[in-house]
Amino acid sequence: MEDKVKEDAYHTEEGTSCRKSHHPERVKKDLTTRLNRIEGQIRGIKGMIDKDVYCDDIITQLSATQSALNSVAKILLEGHLKGCVVDRLSEGDDAVLDELVVTIQKLMKK
Repeated sequence: MEDKVKEDAYHTEEGTSCRKSHHPERVKKDLTTRLNRIEGQIRGIKGMIDKDVYCDDIITQLSATQSALNSVAKILLEGHLKGCVVDRLSEGDDAVLDELVVTIQKLMKK
């Protein structure tokens, strides 16, 4: 018998299912804008390396890019806490707390 995937899930390249988040359009637009800017920063850093720019200047740009990525992570984490986590807790799904701990540990590795 074929396993049915929950309506709020999708398959990743690894074949596992993941829940979907439901961000407001303004948040999606903000995140996309930030990620596009980060993409540009990465291209700029690659160009700096190609041009043999002084290492300290490249490290400064890497630091700025990491800070920008951290800002994206903070926005996503806030939305996750206020939306997904609250919803799942209200449904009685306490396993979301264990998942949240793992997520925060991943963020703190950086």
